[in-house]
Formats: sequence, structure tokens, C-alpha cells
Amino acid sequence: MRVGVPKESREGERRVALTPDVVRSLKAKELEVAVESGAGEGAGHPDSSYSEAEARVGPGEGAWEADVVTKVAVPTLDEIARLHSGQVLVGHLAPLTSGETNRALAEAGVTAFAMEAIPRITRAQAMDALSSQANVAGYAAALVAAREAGRFFPMMTTAAGTVAPAKVMVLGAGVAGLQAIATAKRLGAVVTGFDIRRAAWEQIASLGGRPLELDFIPDAEAEGGYARPLTDEENEQVRVALADAAERQNVIITTALVPGRRAPLLITAEAVGRMQPGSVIVDLAGESGGNCELSEAGETVIENGVKVIAPLNLASEMATHASQLYSKNVENLLELLISDDRQLDLDFDDEIVAGACITHEGEIKNERAREAAGAAA
Repeated sequence: MRVGVPKESREGERRVALTPDVVRSLKAKELEVAVESGAGEGAGHPDSSYSEAEARVGPGEGAWEADVVTKVAVPTLDEIARLHSGQVLVGHLAPLTSGETNRALAEAGVTAFAMEAIPRITRAQAMDALSSQANVAGYAAALVAAREAGRFFPMMTTAAGTVAPAKVMVLGAGVAGLQAIATAKRLGAVVTGFDIRRAAWEQIASLGGRPLELDFIPDAEAEGGYARPLTDEENEQVRVALADAAERQNVIITTALVPGRRAPLLITAEAVGRMQPGSVIVDLAGESGGNCELSEAGETVIENGVKVIAPLNLASEMATHASQLYSKNVENLLELLISDDRQLDLDFDDEIVAGACITHEGEIKNERAREAAGAAA
């Protein structure tokens, strides 16, 4: 059984699917690993480190022809064309929004597992790439905000006077939001956190933040721990309350996402207009439409002196540790897919295997992925 690690082709993607440490672990289980030359360089892992881990390092053909191909970014159609029937692909697939990818993988006869479709259950936590990469993105977002804010985050007492701490508000208290709260707090800011799920308020407080409690909204936690979509009336009430809170902030970090849907609009253009010049908004939902009305994915917009930053793929900016965490997620999933005698063993009675599988034997197995493929067609 051979596992392949091709070099990522997406522009700006520096992560690698398997690090040398995980390659060593797979070799100890008597699995062969083929790594495309240069695959780990962006994450600080030169070819020599893979050679020392006893991987085969060379042209991409070796990695793409492996029994199991591991990737980070969603594969392009050209990359899918390099795969053949019976191969297994493990990586991010964006199955709820990339219908064309779903169809191409099914037509190629590839058995594809989406890391973002891993069920959020206790047994699967060690495979939860959504959480591991969101954790990295939340940390990076706080650093971006601190760099761009043009002010100290902590209170500073100097001979020239005392500088008040920055006021930071984080919208969305999932994994990324909680890490942003924790990081901003460690940097010394006064932090407020907001989430429409009541359970998140206690988590915000445990990290030293002050929950923005909007009691007029019923608890909005849905299946899997995600937030349910709000009604139009509830959304308007939230936006009004957040606009009032926004004008008191120096920094806003937004992280609210609903899988397979447009990101909820939380900060309107009118709310941005009420903020003080020099304030900063870092919108982690830019690629899904943005939590801020003025966000433009991958761009920085300045409106009335307020910077609205919508970075893409922030986890890649922290490629070394992002790859370390992601690589362990992949290794733990591979343990479910490969038997002790080094054979592919797909147990679709296992809810993790069944939940993460998007395509198998020419069919799109995931219902919502089928809907996305139909919409794309």
C-alpha cells in the first residue's frame, strides 16, 4: 500500500498533507510513502527531511499514482484527471459548494474522503481538520488585526503617559473565534465575544472575554454544534445590536460561517460608518460572502478610515504548525481506512467513514454533495 503526497498547486498554498514525522509513523506501519519533490518546502520541510524519513521523493507521478493520495487544498479538474478508478483521495473537497469537483471525482471512479465532512463526534476529534485549521486561522486573524490596527493591544504606562488597551470584538465563538478571543486577550486587549448560541457565552467568559449577550434572540444552536440560520427578523435585530457595539470597538474579528451557505451578514456598511477612523475589521468569512457588507475576498477595503480586511486561507500563513496538525488529522483517518495488514478496508458501517466519503464506485454518496453537483450541472 502506497500513500502519495503531491505538491499543492493552489496559489498561495504553503501547507503539505503529510509532514516527515507522520511519514515516519506510516513507515513504521510498513506503508510506502511517495512525496513529490518540493511538496513540503512551503511548510519548512525540504526534500531531504522526507528522504531521511524513508519516503520516495521525486517527480509528481509517483505521488499521484499512489493507492491513497493525500492533499490539502481542493483538487483542480486537471489534478483529478491524473487520478484513476479505484484510487482513494483524502483532502479538502468543499463538497457542499464545489459540485463540479464532486462530479469529476465520481466520473473518475475515485473514492474521495472530504476532511471537512468528518462528523463532529467525540471519536473523530483527532481527525477534525476543520477545527485544527480554524484554530490556526483564529490565531493568525488576531495577529493580522494587531499588526494593522496601528495601536497597542495592551495597556501601556510610560513616562509619556498611559495608553488605554485596545477594544476587540470577536463575532462567532466557534473554534476560530475562541482562538481569536484567547490570542487577543493574551496580547492585552479588552475583548468582547458574540455568538447566537448560548453555550458559547460561557466559553467566551472562560477565556477572559465579555460575552455580548443578546437575550432577545432564542438559543440558536443546531445539530453538530453549528448555529442555525436566523430568520430575517432575527438577523435584523442582531445587526442593529452589533452596530451599536461596533462603534465602541477598535478591532472587530468576524468568524461566523454556516456550512454550505453564504456567510451571515453581521456588520453592515452603516455600522462600519459609525466606527472610529483607524479601526480594523478582519473578516474570516470573506470567501463565503463575508460577515461584513464591505468585505471583498482577498482584499483590503478602506471606508471612512476603517480597514476591512478579508484574508483568504489564513491557515497557510502559519504553514508549519497548520501542516503539523492537518497531517495528524490525515494520519488518524488513514488508520480507519487501512487495515493492519496494509490493505484498503472501507467499513461504511462506521459513521466516520460513511460521513466523510463523498464519492465511491462512480457515485456521489453524500446527499448534499449530490445536490451541489446537480446545481453545478
